[in-house]
Amino acid sequence: MRIAALDLGSNSFHLLVADVRPDGTFLPLVREKEMLRLGDAVASEGRVNDGLVEAAVATVRRFRKLAEAAGATEILACATSAIRTASNGDDIVDLIESDAGIVVEVIDGLEEARLIFGAVRASVVLEPAPALCFDLGGGSVEIMVGDAGAMHWATSERLGVARLTNELVHSDPLSKSDRRALRNHIARVLEPVAERVAGFEPGLVVGSSGTLEDIGHMVAARRDANVPVSLNQLTFTRDEFLPLHRELTTSTAADRRKIPGLETRRIELIPAGSMFLATAMEVFDFEEMTVSEWALREGMVLEAIGRHDPEDWSDDPRSIRRAAVSSLARRCSSPEAHASHVAVLALQLFDGTAPLHGLGSHDRELLEYAALLHDIGEHVSHDGHDRHAAYLVQHGGLRGFDPEEVRVLTAIVRWHRRGDPKPTDDTMIDLSPDTREHVRMLTALLRIADGLDRGRHQTVSRVSVRCGPSLVLVGIAASGDPELELWGARRKRDLFEKTFDRELELTIHPSALSPATKASS
Repeated sequence: MRIAALDLGSNSFHLLVADVRPDGTFLPLVREKEMLRLGDAVASEGRVNDGLVEAAVATVRRFRKLAEAAGATEILACATSAIRTASNGDDIVDLIESDAGIVVEVIDGLEEARLIFGAVRASVVLEPAPALCFDLGGGSVEIMVGDAGAMHWATSERLGVARLTNELVHSDPLSKSDRRALRNHIARVLEPVAERVAGFEPGLVVGSSGTLEDIGHMVAARRDANVPVSLNQLTFTRDEFLPLHRELTTSTAADRRKIPGLETRRIELIPAGSMFLATAMEVFDFEEMTVSEWALREGMVLEAIGRHDPEDWSDDPRSIRRAAVSSLARRCSSPEAHASHVAVLALQLFDGTAPLHGLGSHDRELLEYAALLHDIGEHVSHDGHDRHAAYLVQHGGLRGFDPEEVRVLTAIVRWHRRGDPKPTDDTMIDLSPDTREHVRMLTALLRIADGLDRGRHQTVSRVSVRCGPSLVLVGIAASGDPELELWGARRKRDLFEKTFDRELELTIHPSALSPATKASS
């Protein structure tokens, strides 16, 4: 499946065509940009003049053809500050639909912030969290606070670089009065925002969109002539930025044209952008910024992916879930052979104990995924790896799972080692009583399966189950000496016996033992 996103911004129109993968991630195929600077016209005249309207419609028409040529099956378009605030914004949207064949959604600043943050958290590791994020556009700046799990707060302020330039820049280079006016205005708007943000105690600052990316690019070029191909997650400090800031705000446009890393059509706007960042660093009191190359258009693609049933891009409607689990396990260096074998044994136990638990295929699926993820916490530390695993599952961005399912997976991996999953525990408290009971049963089965691979050599090849009124008998087939595995399972059977109100016993099927094992026994 291929999705095209058109970001009709105040400075630039962007096109992204992305190929969606089975795990819900995407691969960018086509990127195109046209810098129209509608925000300049809106800031000075309150409307977009006829020439720019014609150019905007032509650009969207060209983007549509590019998207169709790339095989896009869905084309989305969002318009932001310039079209939103232009007196003839409605006319522009109608013309684009009638002449270019694209329906445009005009979004407000908070919706823009939500989509942008979705892209940022998929692009940058937000540690230490929460992160304070700035997306500096032509007409507005979106300011967001959030972590890998969600956006917690956002605002949109009319401090875009085109708006600032048209309203407050009167000379080239900036005069002292221009700099003073810019700083005072930006600080006046940002100070109450900074007071609100301070309560979140952000540990990271992220900047996205063209102006802040260009600043990052210029800083990188000053560090080394070989600028990285991708600037995503590049971090620069205030000490690195301030010398560049002084140059940008005291040089002429002709001089700025020679600065490596500055896009030509941003030469007139960059002094205001630099003043914004310098003032923000002062008002919010941060010392460094990390660049996100993903912004609104990537957020639109991610939003579209979330709205679709996975069968739209895979023959298997559940493949997005399995791929997401596999991806998380790989990212966390999970012990693959052990986890996969425990999953097999857990499902055999689930099937064999069906008369006891009465659970369905959905629970069976979650048990398998929990088994595949139960030891990913070892990526952080072996000690307490059950808690680490729970955190990684909770914050792992498992696409295709609803919040309740993520909570279930989190609880199962949290309790897979020992202890009684108490209703008041953080991992259980938000679950319904029925779901808590499901978690207890699935956790009990996972513990036995995990114990049966105690040596991590896959010695136990399969299990069979016989359920009686007071006893559950688990027979094991082994390819070697299973003494360690029997010990491992027996020491983990307490939760099983409490949950199912039956004793559990494990025995060996002699016919399934290898000749060497039979001789030794």
